[in-house]
Amino acid sequence: MAYCSVDEARNAGATGTDAEVTAWISAATERIIAYTQQLFSPTPLVVVADVAPEGLVLLPRRVRSVTTVEPVIDNGTGTSLPASAYRVTSSDTLGGVDAVHLRWGGYDDLIVGAESYNGGWRGLFDRWGAEQARITGTFGYAETPLLVTQACALLTAHVQAAAAPSDADSTAAPGLDVDDEGNNVRIENTTDDDAEALPPSASTGNTQVDALLVGYLNRGHSLIGGI
Repeated sequence: MAYCSVDEARNAGATGTDAEVTAWISAATERIIAYTQQLFSPTPLVVVADVAPEGLVLLPRRVRSVTTVEPVIDNGTGTSLPASAYRVTSSDTLGGVDAVHLRWGGYDDLIVGAESYNGGWRGLFDRWGAEQARITGTFGYAETPLLVTQACALLTAHVQAAAAPSDADSTAAPGLDVDDEGNNVRIENTTDDDAEALPPSASTGNTQVDALLVGYLNRGHSLIGGI
């Protein structure tokens, strides 16, 4: 998952081998996610979210599809709900909200507690008394917006430049990558499988990039649960 290409990052000022630039792009992408609390390409995630009394589960990212919905109960998770027991809405549709709407109906006479004469899935969910749901699906924008790509390229060059050691630092600790506050920020390549939820950030560290991304800030949600 990266929000700009190596060539785009180079055009913005990044230098080094393809592998090195790719690593800096990954660092910039992580900063963008932490700042906006958005995902700008389809990303598989597991989200744990609160269930409102009426069965509404607001999701912290733009949802594209949902594969499983499991109520979180004291000893783990309950039976995975069938698609007939909920519906999904997405902000991908103008005016829509990212949410799973539980208690949508349906029943399964082969599942103890979810039989038609027991109130179906709605009745079973009520008896579980679950306050949270574990949602597995795909989240994020269908395609990375142009402004986000531009922001990622600029931030890649910025992060690389800020982490370049001074001559004194290079002599004292060869190979050490530090930022302008002296923190070690050595960058290593990671894969999407290693991705974790990033805490919110007040800035990407670059005011120009912040300005490009301000229209994409996710003001309604903060953290995602799971990976």
